[in-house]
Amino acid sequence: MTTESDSFPRRHARTQRFTLGAPRSFTVAPDGSRVVFLRSGSGTDRAGALWVLDPADGTERLAADPRALLGGASEDLSTEERARRERSREAGAGIVGYATDAGVELASFALSGRLFTAELRAGTATELPVAGPVIDPRPSPDGRLVAYVAGGALRVVGAEGGDDRAVAEPESDPVSYGLAEFIAAEEMDRSRGFWWAPESDRLLVARVDDTPVEQWWISDPAQPKRDPRHVRYPAAGTPNADVRLFVFGLDGVRTEVVWDRARYPYLARVHWSGAGAPLLLVQARDQRSQLFLAVDTDSGATRMVHADEDRIWLELFPGVPCWSPSGQLVRIADEGGARVLTVGERPLTGDHLQVRAVLDVTSDDVLVAASAGAGAAAPEVGEVHVYRVNELGVERCSQEPGVHGAVRAGNVTVLTSAVLDRPGTVARVLRDGKPVASVGSCAADPGLTPRVKLVEGGARHIPCAVLLPSNHRGDAPLPVLMDPYGGPHGQRVVAAHNAHLTSQWFADQGFAVIVADGRGTPGRSPGWEKAIHHDFTVALDDQIEALEDLAKNHPLDLSRVAIRGWSFGGWLAALAVLRRPDVFHAGIAGAPVTDWRLYDTHYTERYLGDPATSPAAYAKSSLVTDGGLAEPAEPHRPLMIVHGLADDNVVVAHALRLSSALLAAGRPHEVLPLSGVTHMTPQEQVAENLLLLQVDFLRRALGLSSDSDTPQDSAPIG
Repeated sequence: MTTESDSFPRRHARTQRFTLGAPRSFTVAPDGSRVVFLRSGSGTDRAGALWVLDPADGTERLAADPRALLGGASEDLSTEERARRERSREAGAGIVGYATDAGVELASFALSGRLFTAELRAGTATELPVAGPVIDPRPSPDGRLVAYVAGGALRVVGAEGGDDRAVAEPESDPVSYGLAEFIAAEEMDRSRGFWWAPESDRLLVARVDDTPVEQWWISDPAQPKRDPRHVRYPAAGTPNADVRLFVFGLDGVRTEVVWDRARYPYLARVHWSGAGAPLLLVQARDQRSQLFLAVDTDSGATRMVHADEDRIWLELFPGVPCWSPSGQLVRIADEGGARVLTVGERPLTGDHLQVRAVLDVTSDDVLVAASAGAGAAAPEVGEVHVYRVNELGVERCSQEPGVHGAVRAGNVTVLTSAVLDRPGTVARVLRDGKPVASVGSCAADPGLTPRVKLVEGGARHIPCAVLLPSNHRGDAPLPVLMDPYGGPHGQRVVAAHNAHLTSQWFADQGFAVIVADGRGTPGRSPGWEKAIHHDFTVALDDQIEALEDLAKNHPLDLSRVAIRGWSFGGWLAALAVLRRPDVFHAGIAGAPVTDWRLYDTHYTERYLGDPATSPAAYAKSSLVTDGGLAEPAEPHRPLMIVHGLADDNVVVAHALRLSSALLAAGRPHEVLPLSGVTHMTPQEQVAENLLLLQVDFLRRALGLSSDSDTPQDSAPIG
């Protein structure tokens, strides 16, 4: 028997989905003598601390304690820092990120806008008295200096705290130096805006001018005395920020890096290592062409190293482009229907792998994360593995089925592994491929074991996870809850325990829960991802195909089918009940994108094109048009719309426009506004009650009894 304080929704919220207390953000020293990482003190402690592990004996020591450094004071975050954390979906506190010098001797980080450094051998942390609030401090490779951003200026201070000075200062508002613009951080996975030279004598610095970007206002109706918050939001088809790149000397002398910014306005990647000249990846606005450019740091001139074109779009990947130690270009490319690793002009992998990220590059091999490709001997539903790749072949480093990642330097690797049959993620330290230590975790035990089966559904072999109630026996048909994300960059069907906890909790309320990763989701093939080009609605087709096929072999009551989702999944849920009420009988749309013209440029134009030239693609994929509901269908199905009023990614205008269109069409619906909530829902009470309210809605919408058809907490927690 569970108490209210022990319920899964409460623990799920309090532990931030059971991520608190788990080690993360690993860095390995080049000599293999130290592994640096972040970890909070318990499964309910939000304050991350900086730790160092010695691989020789497995001992861990605290390098920086945020509570001690702040003297017990609560955190005070600047508007810019809050925005950075929102872009990275960072809900933690304390030390949430850090950077090190080349030797991993010195780390720097910000706390409450103040700059701190930690000597990683000695385990001592020091505050540097500088102008703030500080954002993204990074030591120089030689450890003598720390660069940081404050007030839109890039500044440099000595590692001992002296000679604090501005290197680049904004000429006017809204210009900034050293920060990533909105779409770079939100959509390109580029969260930084400056890069040290390997010699520590210069920096590459992005200059962002947001003047061309439309001004939007985000208010809090629950706090009418507060002024609305001003943001610059580049909606599809509207101007982006003007982004330029400069080489700055430590004396402030600058040289602009020159490329055809009119044709290739997106600065997607910057890499600067001792293996070659600074390397840029710049993209055309339609993302169908891109250039890899080497920079002459003296003149600012660039030369083309490689060019890519694709008739649909070009994807961006973690870890590339970069130089190999021998000076060859390392990249991931879509070739021959596969996503391959290429070094120089030679592909080193084939269609047996779907390469997803480059993790490390040495003179001996390239370490990558990859899924089984179309040419694999057998499907590996939901699995991601770590591989060593070189000209002699491919070797898999992770063995047990699951989702694996790695960080490596020298002969030491930190291998992280999440599998289906145990909670959390295990981090093992390997030397020359052999385990020598493990990194401790303080994460809470969920007290819930997903009863999940990973299968493929339908003629398209759609990856699916099927979850039944923990106490379900026999073949009695169950009401169905489809629980997808279903869109780009959002793989939900993974071979990892904690990924299915919420779905299992919903299953234990009396549902058969199905998670389906249809076309558009990552991890399978380029063609699978690009099948949604100019038509997001194929994602709905795949949900239906998976549902109908799985019903042949699972106890699914197709007369009672609901669907829930958040963000793209929220759009998909609303689309399902509006377009296919013959299949779906209720829906919960969380933070849905209802009109794609209101979503950002880099994401939306990649998939749907320019709204000025592809209006039909936007109309087909949107829930509302200027005339009201897009393609309304009968009969009317219950729909709950949930949206955070402080969301600056999918703004609440999306939910309000849908609600207005539904009202005008005479269609009953429910709207749940979340005051003060952004695109994340980190607040404990909000996150907990949001789960409970969804279950209540589903019971009402499907006509289920709360005491017989749907046991409320049938699986003991704790």
